[in-house]
Amino acid sequence: MHIAVIGAGMAGLTCARQLQQQGHQVIVYERNADVGGRMGTRQTELGGFDHGAQYFTATSDLFRKEVAAWRKAGWAAPWDGKLVKLDKGVAANAGRSNAKQRMVAVPSMGALGRHLADGLEVRCEQSVTGMERHGDGWLLSVQCDSVPIAATAGPFDAVVLALPADIAARLLQPVSSLAGQVGQEHLEPCWALILGFEQSLDLDYDGAWVEGSRLKWIARDASKPLRRPGEHWIGHASSAWSMEHLADDPERVKEKLLKAFHEATGTHVQPVYADVHRWRYAQAMTTLPGECLWDGETRIGVCGDWFAAGLDGSGRVENAFLSGSALAAAIR
Repeated sequence: MHIAVIGAGMAGLTCARQLQQQGHQVIVYERNADVGGRMGTRQTELGGFDHGAQYFTATSDLFRKEVAAWRKAGWAAPWDGKLVKLDKGVAANAGRSNAKQRMVAVPSMGALGRHLADGLEVRCEQSVTGMERHGDGWLLSVQCDSVPIAATAGPFDAVVLALPADIAARLLQPVSSLAGQVGQEHLEPCWALILGFEQSLDLDYDGAWVEGSRLKWIARDASKPLRRPGEHWIGHASSAWSMEHLADDPERVKEKLLKAFHEATGTHVQPVYADVHRWRYAQAMTTLPGECLWDGETRIGVCGDWFAAGLDGSGRVENAFLSGSALAAAIR
């Protein structure tokens, strides 16, 4: 079949690779300039900053096998950073998260998406804005910044939506009964803080879950394997704070989150580089049961990290991988 995959995050790339291995002709559409979705890395004059997903763990046998293959290929490595809990600047041991090994992509989180996209036809900076029937297949409306009007792509025999639930529901609404199920899920936002310092902050931990702060998480990015040396930190604001300040001016957000970083760490060293990034759809707060959705009659499928995929919790790299893999199997 000729299949369109909309979204080049972990779920979309996983599904696309497996569909192509099955012999299907696959084209991946990605609205951003790079692949990987929330496994993103911001490139700066100081080097890369992993401002999206911070690490991943493997629970299922299928994902453990995949991660082992990534390690063998040199795409992933363990992160043994010291993680703590911070409450009003006081650090307490955070434990080992059920003793599961924390893994990161190398040399950056964003590199994994590029590895997975190798060999696929991926069309970046092309946003799919609509779908319509064309005989037994589908035509897509595709918008890119260089063209003032949407172009038509297709026809495709099947379409995979590997998108945040909020976006997928809008595309599905006029064409598929799957829209009702997808519309039950919503992803909450997250403001990310990106900081580079000229001198060491002399903190004796590499990451922390922060209590009673605008920030819920901070991490020393350079403590991960094969990163560029330097005092590089990432902060993630809480979902509640990010939602409340979703439309705020980025400079104002940066000022507030830098203050929260100083309060949490007890250090007031000023960064030489500071920026923020708004992840509009960052974290699924609930999960849709099952691994994916596939309508064999209309040949439309949906996958993403907001499916339970047999795991306890959502929004993980493992959820996305299992969901994309399950959808490829359903199409087969």
